[in-house]
Amino acid sequence: MKYKLLGKSGLRVSEICLGTMTFGEEWAIGTGKDESKKIYDTFLNAGGNFIDTANRYTEGSSEKFLGEFMPAERNNLVIATKYSLYTKRGSVNDGGNHRKNLVQSVEGSLKRLNTEYIDLLYLHAWDFTVGIEEVLRNLQYLVQTGKVLHIAISDTPAWIVSQGNAIAELRGWSSFVAVQAEYSLTQRTPERDIIPMCNATNVAVTAWAPLAGGALTGKYLNTTDASLRLKPESTRLNDRNTTIAKEVVSIANEIGCLAGNVALNWIRKQKGTVIPIVGARKEEQIKDNLNCLNFDLTDEQIYRLNETSKIELGFPHDFLTSDVVKEVVFGGTKDKIQF
Repeated sequence: MKYKLLGKSGLRVSEICLGTMTFGEEWAIGTGKDESKKIYDTFLNAGGNFIDTANRYTEGSSEKFLGEFMPAERNNLVIATKYSLYTKRGSVNDGGNHRKNLVQSVEGSLKRLNTEYIDLLYLHAWDFTVGIEEVLRNLQYLVQTGKVLHIAISDTPAWIVSQGNAIAELRGWSSFVAVQAEYSLTQRTPERDIIPMCNATNVAVTAWAPLAGGALTGKYLNTTDASLRLKPESTRLNDRNTTIAKEVVSIANEIGCLAGNVALNWIRKQKGTVIPIVGARKEEQIKDNLNCLNFDLTDEQIYRLNETSKIELGFPHDFLTSDVVKEVVFGGTKDKIQF
């Protein structure tokens, strides 16, 4: 395991982040405490120190389990949790981006995590009801109290993040050091605005669903298991993603590794600081996923994956890179200019 700097924060975090949405059996995707502890130990033994959770995960069990697991290693860990999602359905102020929910959410997380501070607090999802300056002012209060060390944001439009960090710089407040977004070979739309913004402003990207809910492991290809057949209602299981998964499997066969290792390796090779969040329901799964650290894709393999999964960047990106625009902007001199 190697480490990366988390944006401007200077925090040294492992190049793989352990996602713990599976810690707890309240949701169908979860697992019990004993297996969760094995997953946690395997990750730490591999050199991992970056762990992702949220107040809402498995109705709070994810944070509770971590609170029991981590006391001996607390100072070595970078714990990221989130606020915005409700913990009590039907309670009008128990959820959202506002200060009341922020404060009560953080207090709840601190208790469940059995810790005095949160290393990295994400706003979990933008709710369009609170202005970005108010959000930052509220987060700054928690940083000043020492309950939160660094702030980040998840599932939010790029223009809001950029506006927020500009305000934070002007006010002398803490700025967002990371942006969490769905990013994988099947979901490359963050390359339109979110990732270029992060690269330009030294903000880290933490990628959730890097295996596209299992679609990039190849397990849905040519299966006779009824439980694994393509589901019409799934947006991840479609013809395009099946084509991508087949290319991932083909490259995995060339290398002699699991398909999921190829998909994770592709994310790790992207420009800037991009850290995949990897979860597991079984100890063996996290061991398998960590094998992505043991090799590097070749340039030719990355090219094949890029071509198979490429997207249209849309306006203004495709327009500005067109030959017509290059001609009218540079008047035939572009190739003579170094930049």
